[in-house]
Amino acid sequence: MASPSEYLDALIRELNKLPGIGSKSAARAAFHLLEMSDANVKQLLNTIIALKENVLECSLCGGISDTPVCSICTDPSRQQQTLCVIEDKKALITIEKTGTYKGIYHVLGGVISPLDGIGPDDIRFPQLVERCKSESIKEVIMATNPTIEGDATVLYSLKVLKPLGIRVMRLARGLPVGADIDFTDVATISKSLLERSEVL
Repeated sequence: MASPSEYLDALIRELNKLPGIGSKSAARAAFHLLEMSDANVKQLLNTIIALKENVLECSLCGGISDTPVCSICTDPSRQQQTLCVIEDKKALITIEKTGTYKGIYHVLGGVISPLDGIGPDDIRFPQLVERCKSESIKEVIMATNPTIEGDATVLYSLKVLKPLGIRVMRLARGLPVGADIDFTDVATISKSLLERSEVL
């Protein structure tokens, strides 16, 4: 099939690489960009460039930040003794939207998956243990996705953290098995946080 524009095709291919964007959505977005004013396109481009140049990884929790340490880690009103452990940075945003959780976070950057050759040292697990030893952490909430790998990470965390005198909790099973926290509605996340249970 003949194409009217190589440039349009190239943009559709690039947009199609984004998560959750199929070929039809990519084409719709490309045509929308084509019809936008030059000023709006430049604003979009500048915003993307600013994002890439300025957003950092928080040196404490591993979340995103505009400064070396994020605003959540430095907020004195947060409950510093409660640590919510999550798989990735997106989950932090999802949990924050609930307005329910008032503690601090630790982003693992993955989960333990022996079949994929991913062990505790391949994610930010050693940093988690160090934080639990050096900070006044009393409770760790394991907010990993309800998958086999998520469960393996919870069990390993329990084995390592419980001897440190830390209460290890898990989100309530309001989350469907196999679901991603990032795609779960705010009400379900909020309920899961409120009805968390201790890992035994």
